[in-house]
This record gives sequence, structure tokens and C-alpha cells, in this order.
Amino acid sequence: AVPESMAAAFRPSRQVPLRVLRIPLYPGVGGSGSSWCRCSVGARRYLLTDNIMKLKEFQHKKVAVAYSLPGTKETYFRNLEEKLTQNKLILKEELKTLLHLCESRDDMELAKSVIYRYHAENINITLGEYKFGPLFMRLCYELDLEESALALIKDQRLRGFFSDSTSFNILMDMLFIKGKYESASEVLIEMKNQAVKFSKDTYVLAFAICYKLNSPESFKICTTLREEALIKGELLTRRASCFAVALALNQNQLAKAMSIFSQIMNPDSIACTNLNIIIHIQSNMLETPIEILTNAVEGNVSRFVKRYMFSEEVLAKVREKVKGVPALVTKFDEIYGKLHITGQVSTYTLDAMLCHTPRDKKSHMLPLNKKTVSQRTLQPLSKSLLAE
Repeated sequence: AVPESMAAAFRPSRQVPLRVLRIPLYPGVGGSGSSWCRCSVGARRYLLTDNIMKLKEFQHKKVAVAYSLPGTKETYFRNLEEKLTQNKLILKEELKTLLHLCESRDDMELAKSVIYRYHAENINITLGEYKFGPLFMRLCYELDLEESALALIKDQRLRGFFSDSTSFNILMDMLFIKGKYESASEVLIEMKNQAVKFSKDTYVLAFAICYKLNSPESFKICTTLREEALIKGELLTRRASCFAVALALNQNQLAKAMSIFSQIMNPDSIACTNLNIIIHIQSNMLETPIEILTNAVEGNVSRFVKRYMFSEEVLAKVREKVKGVPALVTKFDEIYGKLHITGQVSTYTLDAMLCHTPRDKKSHMLPLNKKTVSQRTLQPLSKSLLAE
């Protein structure tokens, strides 16, 4: 569970009414429902796209830096160690080069020492300077040094060094992948304490972390962050809202889940469609899920129109709910067979659908085997779960 102190840190200092969004709620949906999909582990997918992570670009830059180095890496490191010993000024380009040359945990020890020295020397002239935070986080991502990254981002002596949302986002993503949701929540609260402005990706990560923690405290944090964002007029993405809906459902807050879902501007996605079905079966509106499934399989006959995928897990919940109504059971069994024929049934759980990373709309990354493998994990891509 999230510590109470963390929950308290996210509580607004005063109550401000939420901005009213002109989207009608589904009539008749309310009350509390039973928890669904209580997965202790679930899918541990990364949440940020490659255009944000830029790991491939970082790796190419490392190769270029190493190639253009006048001498050897060992000589370069030794010269920097001497500068530290002699209290000489560390230059910006020297630190950039160092971070691109690091290949091991031992290398990172020198890098951390240089970072502390560099920041101490430049703490008052960081405005407009090069942002080292994302570069350092990508290096930690590559070397599996999330604990070191967490320690540095929380270190008071480095306040201001990680002044951008990207640094915090990459670290939260790194911790999310490994299921270290408590640590990821620490990054979130540190980001808020340091008054670093949240980006749209921050909200996705924040709500995903709260969803994975799945506690009353994390639900409070998610709700507070969401309300603060709406008060500020910030636009929350569909992905962020989906995590908030799922968390509300897990916390038996069906009315809240339905309210959040109703405010999603364009609920035209695989995750939204599956969440919508869960909302309706939990509210005992059993005709609507059958109607959604029927329209999905019969509404679009063109092979050029995107067809929705439905989680086998979600479909199982529908059948469990309608089993006491013979007429609905017959309809469901018929449509279930058609969904299998059209290839619209997925073995992915709803959790996996929520954590799935959409493809970049426009990628500037170098191609790697024509989309047959992930550019980040270097694992074969699955064709069964389409990007939203």
C-alpha cells in the first residue's frame, strides 16, 4: 500500500469544484460493484513510446562518440579522475562524452562523481543549459540501474539537475517494467515535491502506477491528481483515463469509474471498449454488452475497417453475468462464436491491453528488421494486439 504520508502529499490544499465536461453519463449506471481482474502481478509492459525513450538514438550516439574519441576510453576516464582530484572545472562536453562512454556499473561510479561536481559548479547557471537528466536516465535504463537513478533523483544535493519531466518519466517507466510500483510512486511524489511540471505522459505513468498499487491510498492519489489536472485545464489522454477507470473498478467505485469513462472524449479504442463492457456488466445492464459485441462483429463488414479485439477474460465475465438469463445466454453464445470466426477474441487480459504501448504515430527511429522485432526489447512483435 502507498504510505499515508504520500497520499497526504497529493491532497489539494483547498477544495475546488471540478470543471464540468459536457458529456452525458450513461443512464442507470451507478453504485458499487465487485472487484474485477485483481492481478497481483499482471502485465509488466513499458508505457512510454520509443519516440519518448529514444533508446535507439542514444545507442547510435554512443557508438558515434566512441568512434570519434581522440584517444582511448581508459585515458579519457583517467583524465577526468585527475580533474576531480585536482578540483578542476568539469566542462559540459566532457560530461556529455562521459555519459555516452559508460558501459558498466563501474563506469557509472565515475559518472556519478562527475555529475555531483558538475552540478555543484553550475547550480546557479542551469537556466537554458543542456538537460543531462534524460541522457543519464537512458543510460541507467540501458544498464538496469534503476535503483541508482532513484537515489540520485531524490538526492537533495542534485536538486535542479533533473529539472525536466522526461527524466522522471523515464525512471518511472523503468521501475514500472520491473514491477517496482512502490519505488515508482516515490519518483512521482519526488517530482511533485520538486515542482516539476507534469506532462501528458506523466499522468499516464502516474495513473498506471496507482492502478498497479491498487489500494485505497493510490485511488485517492489518482483521483486527486486527476481533479487537479482538470482544474488546471490540462487535457488527460485516453490512456491515462483508462487506467483511472480500471483502478476505480478494482476499488469497487463503479460510479466513479463510469463518471471518468463518460469524460473520455473519444472512447474508440480496444481498452475503452473492453472497459465499457465491464462497467455495464458490473452495473447489471446486461443487454448493452451483448449489443456492443453484436455491433463489433456485424457492424463493419469491410476488411479495411479496424475491428475491435475483446479479451477472453472479459468475455468470460459477460457469460458469467448472463448465465441466469437464457435468452441472453443464447445471444451471447452466438455472438461469441462469430467473434472467434472473425478473429476478434484476444488471449490478452484487460490488464495487458491497458499496459500495451501504442506505436508512435511518426517514428524517427532507424528501422530494425522491418517491424518484425521491438526496437526496444529486441523481441518479436505480437500481431494479435493492435496498437490503439
